Amino acid sequence: MTAYMIEVSDAVKSFKETTALKRVSVKFERGKIHGVIGRNGSGKTVLFKCVCGFMHLDSGRILVDGQPVKPAAAQDIGIIIEEPGFIGSFSGFKNLKLLASIRRVISDEQIRQTLQLVGLDPQSKKQVRKYSLGMRHRLGIAQAIMEKPKLLILDEPMSGLDKQGVLEIREVLKQLKKEGVTIVLSSHYAEDIDVLCDTVCEMDGGVLTTIK
Repeated sequence: MTAYMIEVSDAVKSFKETTALKRVSVKFERGKIHGVIGRNGSGKTVLFKCVCGFMHLDSGRILVDGQPVKPAAAQDIGIIIEEPGFIGSFSGFKNLKLLASIRRVISDEQIRQTLQLVGLDPQSKKQVRKYSLGMRHRLGIAQAIMEKPKLLILDEPMSGLDKQGVLEIREVLKQLKKEGVTIVLSSHYAEDIDVLCDTVCEMDGGVLTTIK
């Protein structure tokens, strides 16, 4: 087992005339929380999508847990990238149960426990289309963590949460770190980065720089 959960080497990704990743190289150590900051369009989300297997590099290499990147469904990664695609007519529990049925590694009770952990009522029959933005984000976090992945990739996980929600989710992430989960996250909230992250990188114009 390597010391690093993610190893990115000379990663390049371009879209027509725009280069989103410019020979990006970085290593993220196991069991820590790593922050990636930068403006919208700086390349953060593209990097996350490449790590998760949603996009392929033009050149360079990414290893996850010592292995080349696989399709997202085949990797043990919890993911929040953009708005999760939930079924609006289903309850939160029913949505998670449907997703959990793909891999069949957790029980209904574990789904209920995860919903409680992120501050949602597992018994609620409320349809997701009637959820507030904050509730939808809590459900997205529940979906990302419910199968206890060894790696979490979280793009703006606090977006849409009120102050109390932010505090609660920070505590969830801290507990996951104690359990050995590696977390890579982006956030527009400087306090999230300061409070949570062991290392911090900044993405600017496709170039990644370590600042902590």
